[in-house]
Amino acid sequence: MAITKVGPKYQVTIPKATRKAVGLDVGDFVDAIPRGNSILLRPKTVVDKHPVIDARLREAEADIKAGRVSKAFASVDDLLADLNSTKGGRKRRVKKALQ
Repeated sequence: MAITKVGPKYQVTIPKATRKAVGLDVGDFVDAIPRGNSILLRPKTVVDKHPVIDARLREAEADIKAGRVSKAFASVDDLLADLNSTKGGRKRRVKKALQ
């Protein structure tokens, strides 16, 4: 256990071993969450909004809610076999990207 002191501007120094254990670097963000008489600091990633990506995500969520999803596959090979099967009178060929 490492003890640190709250500074005059309520800043604390996170001990080196703790920073290394969770991969914190200077400038990283943390989420400070009160838990009873404790504070949980959780590393956080901040991502800028992107209009095109946000729109595609809304479309994907609408598809999921509407049930427009494929069945679950046990493996990539099963997925590729399904994609390569004849559907609608047309044969599609999909190659495995990673082998």
